Amino acid sequence: MVVDKRHSESSGQGPAAVPLYDFQPPVGTPYGLEVSTVEDFFAQHDDWPWNPPRPGRATFHYLIAVTEGELRHDVDHVTRTVAPGQWLWVRPGHAQCWHPPGAARGPFILFEPDVLRPDLARLLAPLTAHDAPAVLSPPPEDAAWLQQTALQLLDEHRALGRRPLDIHHALRRSLLESLLLRLADSPGVAPVGTATAGTGHADRADRYRRFLDALELHFRELHQAADYAELLGCSVRTLSRAARDATGKGVRELIDERRLLEARRLLGTARWDARTVAVHLGFTDPANFGRFFRDRTGLTPAAYAARAAGTEA
Repeated sequence: MVVDKRHSESSGQGPAAVPLYDFQPPVGTPYGLEVSTVEDFFAQHDDWPWNPPRPGRATFHYLIAVTEGELRHDVDHVTRTVAPGQWLWVRPGHAQCWHPPGAARGPFILFEPDVLRPDLARLLAPLTAHDAPAVLSPPPEDAAWLQQTALQLLDEHRALGRRPLDIHHALRRSLLESLLLRLADSPGVAPVGTATAGTGHADRADRYRRFLDALELHFRELHQAADYAELLGCSVRTLSRAARDATGKGVRELIDERRLLEARRLLGTARWDARTVAVHLGFTDPANFGRFFRDRTGLTPAAYAARAAGTEA
């Protein structure tokens, strides 16, 4: 299976150590795409990683179509309940945590961002964006088509060796892209293609999308615009223009917003203490984290946590 158990072992750092999973498909699986079923995942992994529940992050997408039963899964510290006909999408960098296996059944698709052709990746940017819905509820008239296409993708994935490898991979990628294009009609997803008007705008939109990918993976340890410009191979000015075109905000403001969002989630939903959150978000001094949080929310971390818990600070 794609999840690397070796990364899940305790490092002695307490709850702040949220492991990052890399894409590691079984030997012989071509390219960055793997297809299985959620029931096979449960069977193959025995009591890991839900006993006890272990949060983690991944560098890849995983997509589960629930065809039977009900699936419960945490995405960014919020428990999602996925019913038959719905899809769970955990995107790169999202904190996620499995619940104990239930009766859920359905295709389980895992893929790296680079599997999508660049033109399709730009077209599907609203669907693959980090703020797109974690639970997709496609229109009822699309449900049968989507389920059948997912099962065809599973069948083709299992047909490794039946035809030449390049044909096999082209078929898998074509089925995946068709599936995603149809899923993009789900409520709550911005219309596809909204970031492709004009070559210059498309380039900046693509750069901003890649910045968001990098931010989701690295906001805990990289906090300067120059860090992300270096990762993306561009100047700070170029990156800043892409960010302002997309949001009207500067790169540093977006970095701080992402750190603040994580702090709120961990203090409020996950019930982490302020010192642990500070370490997790890369603050060398808990007092600096306290000032950072108070300046942006008007509350100390302790007061915010108490309010979220419904108690007095």
